[in-house]
Formats: sequence, C-alpha cells, structure tokens
Amino acid sequence: DNLGATVDLNILYEIMCNDREMCMEVTRRERQDVAGGSLFEYLGKPKLLEQRSMPPKEWEKLKRLASSSPFGTMFNTNNLWISLRALNRLALENKLLLDVLFREKEITDNTGVATMTLQLETAAGAAIEFFDNSFIVFVPRKRFLPVKTTDDLFAVQSDLFTVRHGSLSLRQERKNMIAVPTVKLGANFRSVDEYLKRLRYGVPDILELEHLTVSGNVHFGEDVALKGTVIIVAEEGSRIDIASGSVLKDNVVTGNLRILEH
Repeated sequence: DNLGATVDLNILYEIMCNDREMCMEVTRRERQDVAGGSLFEYLGKPKLLEQRSMPPKEWEKLKRLASSSPFGTMFNTNNLWISLRALNRLALENKLLLDVLFREKEITDNTGVATMTLQLETAAGAAIEFFDNSFIVFVPRKRFLPVKTTDDLFAVQSDLFTVRHGSLSLRQERKNMIAVPTVKLGANFRSVDEYLKRLRYGVPDILELEHLTVSGNVHFGEDVALKGTVIIVAEEGSRIDIASGSVLKDNVVTGNLRILEH
C-alpha cells in the first residue's frame, strides 16, 4: 500500500517516551491525490473522514471549508503506529467500532471478462479516535509512495528513485520539480501482464517528465526518454511503437506508427 513506509526512529522515540497508543503519519495533499482520508478534530480527538463516507456534494463543501485549515491540506498516508497492548485492550472491550465503507469495483478475470462487485471495507486509520494519547505527525512526501495501479508502478520502477538501505529515495535531480509526475496509462496497461508486455524493455527515462498520458495499443522500445508533457494516443484498431532510442519532449503522438523488427 505504501513503499515509503519504513521505521523512523525519531517517531518511535516519541512514542516510547510519551506512552503514545497510536500515531498517524500525514503528508501534504498534491494534485494527483484524489483519494486519501482527511482529518479533523472532534471532542478533543483526531478523527479520520473518508471521502466514500459522505455524499459527493457534502464532500466538496467540506473541502472548501477545510482549505483554510492546516488539516485541510493534509491526508492520511496509512503509515500507522499502534501499541499492541492498547489494541488488545480495545478489542477485548469491543470498542473498535469502525464504520463500514463500500464502493463499486470492476474485477477482470484471466479471460478478460469484467464483473462489477461491491467492496466492503473499514479504514484502519479511523481507529485513531478510539485510542488514548494518540497523535498525528506531519512527514515529508518521501514517506508516501503508494502503488495501487500500474500508473503508480510506472513511477516507482523508473529512474526517479534509487534504493538505499531498503528505502526508495527520490533522485537529487528531481528535487526542484513536482516530486512524482502525473502518469495516466490507458485501459491497455491496466493489468500487470499487459503492462509488462508493452514495456518489455522497462520503464522509459522520466527524470524530466511532468505529465504522461497514454491511450490505446502503445508499446515502448529500449532507452526511450520522456520529458515535459507527453501524450500518446493510438486510434482504435491501430498500434503505436515508440522506437528504441526515442526522446519525446512536449510531444503529442497520435494515429498509427508501427516499427517492424527484422
């Protein structure tokens, strides 16, 4: 759920020294963060509010009201620290009364047949209101790297990050830009198998990328570089091959472009 989740000894020290029962890490919401629970204070305790728990109109109204509040720019990273003793106590007392959230979700099987399902779940972070002496800590963006779609996978597999001591770190050359570019891969990239087939040589160089949109039957060659804003749209029934060694900077590619191998 979050590749940025690692043990931070500074947070652990605060928890141990002050007998904290729960800690939630939050970070600043950016333009690509359309989901993620928001926080507010109720009766002196933090409370997590999920978008799916409210009607859309009420959620938009709340966002406008929250924009002037420090809490309004933050959201839950799902990095949660919980005292197991406190968790055991609340479970035995049957006090973890979490709201059930639901959403419609499309599931595709191995044959490509899609089925609409109803997913029921609870938000673990919502438990913060039931713990005593809990707290919220604001953390840098590097501690939030979710991989829930192939769009997210595209970014974390790229040259934007290096791995050091088991943690992903954003490369220094990227520090003055938007941390992670906006990536929107079409339905052809939705499954991991299709994603890997279309990126058989790996993810292109995206160190200078700001926005990428890909739609249709698109395949990437070896040593491709994408910079600025790049939009690639293959028309229905056609295919676009981005040739090995290509450098696309602020380009729009449409139509049908097939590179045959000999």
